[in-house]
Amino acid sequence: MDTNASEKKLTSISAIFPAYNDGGTIASMVSTACIACSQVTDDFEIIVVDDCSSDYTADVLRELEKRYPKLRVVTHEKNRGYGGALRSGFSNAVKDWVFYTDGDSQYNPLELVELVKALRDDVDAVNGYKLGRNDSFMRMLIGRSYHYLVKLLFKIRIRDVDCDFRLIPRRVLDQVKLTSDSGAICLEMVKKIEDAGYVFAETPVNHYSRKYGVSQFFIPWRIIRTLRQITNLYWRLVIKKEHLRGNET
Repeated sequence: MDTNASEKKLTSISAIFPAYNDGGTIASMVSTACIACSQVTDDFEIIVVDDCSSDYTADVLRELEKRYPKLRVVTHEKNRGYGGALRSGFSNAVKDWVFYTDGDSQYNPLELVELVKALRDDVDAVNGYKLGRNDSFMRMLIGRSYHYLVKLLFKIRIRDVDCDFRLIPRRVLDQVKLTSDSGAICLEMVKKIEDAGYVFAETPVNHYSRKYGVSQFFIPWRIIRTLRQITNLYWRLVIKKEHLRGNET
């Protein structure tokens, strides 16, 4: 792209929000996403993946579908985890570009325009990085430790693999095969995209404190599952390099 940053437009975009018990925030995310997407393209869709929420997320989404014709809701009858919800959203996307962030309102969809501004001829995808993390001390400590651990083990080049605010061409997502069900999907995705030779640009984005619900990650069995998947990813992607040989199962 050689236009000015403020004039950059995408051909089309799918905005994806994995949601689990995000009834208190998903309406604002959808409405804000409509504004954000219309600023960067005339052709967009919004996909919310309700991962078998137990609160009133489904009720809110039913009402939102009546008001927003661009919205499509994908409903899981059984909880598939963050990775499963994200993969479901990717598989349902039909536009040229895919933007995703979480449905809990810790990121502002209006900052999508900053991702688009970062696109250049030598850039394939754009990754946000948190200007500051508005979480508890324990979450920040665990998050920082996780970041440095996976960056070292997996030789990740981007500065914030834990920032779920990304803009990726759908053709790239179609090329990489994602298998993780947990939050380890972000690590898997970035590693496979970088190893395929694609280049990320990075831009700062704001991170906000959670206003509704509780994090689903800091639950013992989820942490254990994520650690197991990270171990499995290390074996497959770093030791065996299955994704580079095209023989993943």
